Amino acid sequence: MTDGSSGMVENPEPEGPRHEETIRYRPMGPSDVDGVPTDCHGSRDALVERIDDLGAAAILAFDGPQHVGQLQFRRYRKEQRSANGIWHADYWGDFGANAPELPHATLAIHCYHVGQLTDGEERDARYFGRGIGLALLDELITWAGDRGFEAIVAKHTPQDRAVMGFMGGQPASAYEERGFEIFSSWVDEQLDETVRERKLVENDAAADAVARVGLCIRRFRLRRS
Repeated sequence: MTDGSSGMVENPEPEGPRHEETIRYRPMGPSDVDGVPTDCHGSRDALVERIDDLGAAAILAFDGPQHVGQLQFRRYRKEQRSANGIWHADYWGDFGANAPELPHATLAIHCYHVGQLTDGEERDARYFGRGIGLALLDELITWAGDRGFEAIVAKHTPQDRAVMGFMGGQPASAYEERGFEIFSSWVDEQLDETVRERKLVENDAAADAVARVGLCIRRFRLRRS
């Protein structure tokens, strides 16, 4: 997919908290703009502006000097809408009529790119099943809390493993285990149609099981000075 796509590629991630100890994590800063994959971040100018605004635009994962994954985020905007549904990166921050009013200091989680070594859709399967996606999420939660953000929102995927891997996200259980609350959920008709067309699920699978997504919110307690 081209820059601006949703990042929906085969990207399976394990259930459970195990993290790979040899992988290093850090926020994406200005010096990373021309040094790591930037698929789904939008234009270079938009990426630079986002880093200047938030302090980072993703949490990065490295195996030695090699980039092997990232979790992207943006400032939450209630009015954000995806121009092409699940096929655009803005999908992750598009909650439609379910979008609540939240503080300005709220981050919206976008896509997970586990196993990504270079720009493009290709993923290195050696990095699947090692807890990297969950570790990226944990690193983001810690970073956001330390930076004084008031909340994080995320769109959870269905629990179905094939659909979760296709989307490149996390199910509701991963967020709930980390203090997120499920604010709302709904069946995404475009997702339901797509996973059936791609034969990721059985024809008779219930839409509720393979296409239900939802809005998760984690709020931080403000620290007193």
